[in-house]
Amino acid sequence: MTQDVKESFGAAGATATPSGISGVTPPAPAALAAKVRTLAPSMTRSMQRVAEAVAADPAGCAALTVTGLAELTGTSEATVVRTARLLGYPGYRDLRLALAGLAAQQQSGRSPAVTADIAVDDPIADVVAKLAYDEQQTLADTAAGLDMAQLSAAVSALAAARRIDIYGVGASGLVAQDLTQKLLRIGLIAHAHSDPHLAVTNAVQLRAKDVAVAITHSGSTGDVIEPLRVAFEHGATTVAITGRPDGPVSQYADHILTTSTARESELRPAAMSSRTSQLLVVDCLFIGVAQRTYETAAPALSASYEALAHRHTPRNNTTSRR
Repeated sequence: MTQDVKESFGAAGATATPSGISGVTPPAPAALAAKVRTLAPSMTRSMQRVAEAVAADPAGCAALTVTGLAELTGTSEATVVRTARLLGYPGYRDLRLALAGLAAQQQSGRSPAVTADIAVDDPIADVVAKLAYDEQQTLADTAAGLDMAQLSAAVSALAAARRIDIYGVGASGLVAQDLTQKLLRIGLIAHAHSDPHLAVTNAVQLRAKDVAVAITHSGSTGDVIEPLRVAFEHGATTVAITGRPDGPVSQYADHILTTSTARESELRPAAMSSRTSQLLVVDCLFIGVAQRTYETAAPALSASYEALAHRHTPRNNTTSRR
């Protein structure tokens, strides 16, 4: 049975549908900057100007009417409203309230951001400081931008699944393996697929009580989208973990979990920062599922610990060094 491809991303909490219509709660003020960083690459140039303006000066923009912000950014009132909706707010009034809240948070004495890219000649101490800041910011942005309703729905689907298939390639493939081994340790049937052919042939076997999870930062990785599409068309519940909630992968996702990412640079490719945010989402899913299935998950975890305990016991070294 083939289902129609979803035309609206709003059903999964993404931003193509005004949140007041889709029933999704508008992003909290702290999530606004993360939303801008995540969605700006997919916006039109005029919408980017609006988004960049509100992220750069939330206090100043919060004081502007829709006409004033349109004049400031050299756009139109319609563009300002479309940008507000793409960022997850029902209208410009809601965006202004979020901007005012964000401005208040910024004035509360937070430490200044470490924004410089890593340079080839940076001392290792500076590399550590910059990476640590970027990782912390990425995690904070991802946590602030996660749609709790979508996360809860994904947890419920995984907890009740007969079988779980997880798709990812490259760095996302490593995250897929991480989620798989976590789920296996609490007694769930899970498989990670990095081979696109095996992924598709396994997706054909999925049905209504199964779950397919696609992990792709770009939201446009064909080797991940194809098996998710097949799983979707065969009635499985589908979940996308992606940094581009408006990307092609969202067309076949019942639930979308959006990740953030630090700025890409020559020495810090997107795969590094996207992995950090993906692992946070994976951990949230795992803990949520373990909570829902605690009566079976706890004994399964104990059994797995016991099975491996002897491997962590120090061995007597009876061989002398020569």
